Parts: sequence; C-alpha cells; structure tokens
Amino acid sequence: MRRILFLAQAEVLHIVRDRILVAQILVVPIVQLLILSNAATFQIRNTSIHVVDLDRTSTSRGLAGHLAASGHFQIVGTAPSLDAANEGLLDGTVTMVVVIPHDFEASLVRTGVAPVELSVNGEKGSAAGIVQAYASRVLADYAGELTARLRPNVITAKASTPIPLRGVPRIDVRVRGRYNPTLNYQHYMVPGILVALVTMIGTLLSAQNIAREKELGTLEQLNVTPITRGEFITAKLLPFWVLGLLELSLGLIVGKLVFDIPMVGSLPLLYGAAALYLAVALGIGLWISTLVETQQQAMFVTFFIVIVYLLMSGLFTPIDSMAPWVQAVSQINPVRHFVTISRAILMKGAGPAAIVEPLSILAISAVVILTLAVRQYRKRVV
Repeated sequence: MRRILFLAQAEVLHIVRDRILVAQILVVPIVQLLILSNAATFQIRNTSIHVVDLDRTSTSRGLAGHLAASGHFQIVGTAPSLDAANEGLLDGTVTMVVVIPHDFEASLVRTGVAPVELSVNGEKGSAAGIVQAYASRVLADYAGELTARLRPNVITAKASTPIPLRGVPRIDVRVRGRYNPTLNYQHYMVPGILVALVTMIGTLLSAQNIAREKELGTLEQLNVTPITRGEFITAKLLPFWVLGLLELSLGLIVGKLVFDIPMVGSLPLLYGAAALYLAVALGIGLWISTLVETQQQAMFVTFFIVIVYLLMSGLFTPIDSMAPWVQAVSQINPVRHFVTISRAILMKGAGPAAIVEPLSILAISAVVILTLAVRQYRKRVV
C-alpha cells in the first residue's frame, strides 16, 4: 500500500506541474458544461406510457387505442393501479401515465366534457413537453371522432330514445409534470453532461497517461523494479479516480449555482455510483492504453469510443426514439446507465431500490472491463 501511495503522489505532482493538463481537467469541462447545457433538441417516437383505465368502457378503450395507433406512444402497462404507474415513472420505464377516471364516458354523455390526467415524467426535460403536446393532439382528435359515434348510439336504460349530447364532446386534458414541474430542459441536461465530463476525465486522461509512459520509455524501467504490475496500475489510476470525483463535485456546484438544478436525492448515493462508474471508465482507458503506442493514438481511439457511447446513452437523443436494435445494444453502454442513475437521484430522489438494475450493470461492467484490461496489459507489456 505504501508503494501505491508513493507512486500516486508522484503522479499527482506530474499532473499539477502540467498547466495544460490542469486546464484540461478543471477549466475545459466547466466551459463545456456551460455551453452544452444550452443545446438540446428532441424527436420522440414510441414513447413508453402506462394507461390507468378506471372507466373500462368502449370509449375509454378507444382512447387508449388511439394513443397506441398514433405511432408516438407504446403502451407498456395497463394495470388499473396508480401505484404501479407511479412506480414506472420512478424507475424510468414509463415516460407518461394516462389516467382515465371512472365516469369518463358518462361525463362525455352528460356534459360533453370528460377529464383525462397526463402525468408526464419531467425528468425527461424538453422531451416531456413534446410528449405532452403529442398526447394532447391525439386526445383532441379522438374527441372530434366521438361526436359522430356517441350521438346515435347512446340510449337511456328505460327507453330506446337517443340522448342528446350537450355540445361537441371535449376531453379536458389535465397535465401534471412529475419530477420537473417547469419542464426546464437544463435540469434534465446538466446531470447528463456531468456524466460526459466524468467520462472524459476517467477514460481519456488515463489512456493518455499510460501511453505517455510508453513514449518516454519509463514503462520498461518501472517493469524491472520490485513494483508489481497491480501496484503500478492502481497507482496510475487512483489519481484519476479521485480527479473524476472532484470533477463531479465542481460540476454539481456549477450546476446548482448557475442552473439551479434540483438535488432531491442522496448525494452520498450519487458519489457511490460515480465511484463505481469511474472504475468502468478507468478500465476502458487502461484497455485503450494497451492497444496504442502514443498519446495521439490514445486520444483518437478514446474520442471514437466516447462519441459512440454518448450518442447511444440517451444524453442528447432520447432512447425512446432510437431503433429497437440500438436500444438493445445500448444496454452494454455504461454511460447510459450512469446518466439514468444521476438523473434519477438528482431529479427524482430515487433510492438504491430504484436504481438497482443500472447499478448492478455498472458493477458487472467494472469487474469485466478491469479484468480484461489488466490481462491485456500483461500480454502487451513485458
């Protein structure tokens, strides 16, 4: 342990003395955070929704059918339970909950107006507003169709006399934004951008650092010393693990002071997940360093991998709008899972039970990636 601490101390001194590297670590990510948090566009398709049909009439079933047939929504749950629907919102499997009340059809017949509640997951930022607009338009179209359908068919229980409808049927849509009531897209973007910055610190700098040792020839010198490869790797990666957590802290401070992002959940839980995620990111950086010989090569390979990771993470493009096969492949993307965790903790106040699935995937990824990277490192360095 003493050797590891001495090597880590030497690594920290090298980082501090390199002004460009210090700027790359501390200044550039903050600038990126301020700029990228103001750039986001969304196109929504096949958004997951949960329909709570408390009325259970042909009219209410028709409403659900119209939502599904629009192409914008995919019904993933129909249980008539508000608790089940809210659980879907909390764990991120549902973007919107549609609640159809008990007297939906009766209200349409009696007064010409019936309420429908849309509970939108405000964690989705601007995407939530687009989902809300899509749903409102579909419901308005369906209300228009009800004019021709209900007038000739509704009869009293005592006689076959048509009941006149009072005016044109109208569905009163009541929208409620969950977790992000104002639908402020910066509250949605900043937690995700923090993940991107931590990823760059953990992956790019660790890959370049070991590649630099190769360029200078000091890697071979270290290999003939009593220092074991495990101690060397740990000492090399430990400073960047700490720097990643420091970068996350700076980002949270800037996010709170500049963008007033919500911090509803447990920060210790967030840091615990970040520590686990950084193990994955550092493992990827170590693996890249075994494939390249120069810092320039390490930079190019890292940027290629990180760009693919970010595009498939749901950070800039909602996962709901991706092709089905892309959604499946993105399950092995660690960035996607940490983005989900950070947004869930900061915006929803999610506890360990709500993030157990992405957290488990990160834990498995850390073990697999670090094992492969260390084995590959032993192969290439003699």
